[in-house]
Amino acid sequence: MKKLATLLLTALLVACSNGDSSAPEGLNLENYQGRWLVINYWAEWCKPCIEEIPELNVLDASYPQVAVLGVNFDGATGVPLAQQVKKLGIEFPILALDPADTLQVERPVVLPATFILNPDGKLVHSLVGPQTLESLAMATGQVSIPVEEPESTQENSLPR
Repeated sequence: MKKLATLLLTALLVACSNGDSSAPEGLNLENYQGRWLVINYWAEWCKPCIEEIPELNVLDASYPQVAVLGVNFDGATGVPLAQQVKKLGIEFPILALDPADTLQVERPVVLPATFILNPDGKLVHSLVGPQTLESLAMATGQVSIPVEEPESTQENSLPR
């Protein structure tokens, strides 16, 4: 069900780039209040971006308190964008407009680039380079670094 909803939202966001003014084109942070927001810039020619997409798909599908949104670095719109999304297997929504101004950050010059906003809408991480599910989950507060338990110091004793 979530995949269908994501597919419909992706189609809606891609349709926005065709000039359909009935749907929002930009990023409205109020829609994501109370959730972590992961905004990932990607391009079809970027091998690390392509390798990272499955990690982003899993993050989006596995953590309901995290929303993943993609931004096509090259500014593709309409059918070309929809074809790239399908070809690369992107399952998370794609923004029709670059959100850099809304986020008050410079547009990335190195890909992949990922911006993470906390549930209050504050930018807390700007990540450059490919990420893993683990690094993204940690950056969004979904997992903590495991602490190894010290080995037990009790001696095993046999009953007499």
